[in-house]
Amino acid sequence: MTRDNAFARISDFEQNEAELVATRQYLHANPELSFEEVETARFVADKLEGWGYEVTRNVGGHGVVARLKVGTSNKSIGIRADMDALPILEDTGLPYASKIPGKMHACGHDGHTTMLLGAAEYLARTRRFDGTVTLIFQPAEEAGVGSGAQAMIADGLFERFPIDAIFGLHNHPGAPAGNWLMRSGPLMAAADSVKITISGKGGHASRPHLTIDPVVAACNLVVSLQSIVSRNIDPTQTAVITVGSIHSGEASNVIPDTATLSLSVRSFDPTIRSTLEKRIRSMTAAVAEGHGATAKIDYTHGYPVVVNSEKETEFARSVAEELVGPEKVGLCHLIPGSEDFSYFLEHKPGSFLRLGNGESSQILHSSKYNFADESLTVGAAMWARLTERFLA
Repeated sequence: MTRDNAFARISDFEQNEAELVATRQYLHANPELSFEEVETARFVADKLEGWGYEVTRNVGGHGVVARLKVGTSNKSIGIRADMDALPILEDTGLPYASKIPGKMHACGHDGHTTMLLGAAEYLARTRRFDGTVTLIFQPAEEAGVGSGAQAMIADGLFERFPIDAIFGLHNHPGAPAGNWLMRSGPLMAAADSVKITISGKGGHASRPHLTIDPVVAACNLVVSLQSIVSRNIDPTQTAVITVGSIHSGEASNVIPDTATLSLSVRSFDPTIRSTLEKRIRSMTAAVAEGHGATAKIDYTHGYPVVVNSEKETEFARSVAEELVGPEKVGLCHLIPGSEDFSYFLEHKPGSFLRLGNGESSQILHSSKYNFADESLTVGAAMWARLTERFLA
């Protein structure tokens, strides 16, 4: 048997492609939001049990963990797929569009879950590996704070289900379907949210000298915040501070008491992340004081940076090149979006991969987004081959 035939190939999944598409479209039509993935988890767990996996339900909420041991090796690989949808009203017009108004698989988690299920069926049927494969179907990736990854780890994920390395993927709109993008080191940004409330003294618009105008202070702060990245962060590094909203007052002839700003803060390095917070806090206090106002800051730390291990990323790259050819495997650019797979990578070596969703694909979190079904066999084959190669 040649090396290529010794491990999973895309052609091995073509006979089941129709079933994979049907599964993906069923999940797409029946989305469940973060912390609500009851039926999705049941659907996944029932299939895995039918294929002979040792299945544990309700890990960290609605999480499902499935394990299959073959042979005598103590080596173990973990692979994760996320299951939750988003609170978006779908506008695709697809025959399998969401049946639940205001809920939609607008990030492709329906595809992620389906690809891992496809690999699970193949691995259970062929059993061409030596060791343990641990499949992690995670809820609440979209939660932002207190996510499914955090909950599963807190529920003893890695103590109860030991693994040597962990892998995951996300579809990538704009890249050709079936192509892979990878990057060692930082890949996706840490995402923090900041709410700033500036308190002044309200009054009549015609007598501003008798007030402390929080609107003026807030507007000056918006401009001042833009200098933090340009004047405090190394130009060769990447960081973003965006003021996404500013709210104050209700009437044109009234100076309000307060103004509120909401910020999104993105970074790819823990030191830079800390610097951004310190400068936002100190600049906010200084600008408020300069206008005679006061400021309250609610700083919420979101997902940390996704940092891929070099060894595991290069291993995944070699497997992908075997599977689809080196011309379809490229370097991924830094992505300012965030992903709670980062929490897993804080505990275990591993790599988070990107799978092309089509050059004309709608962007993630769009009401018109749809996962590319032509990528299903590629993703399933990748997870199967990666497992067989890791546990060869």
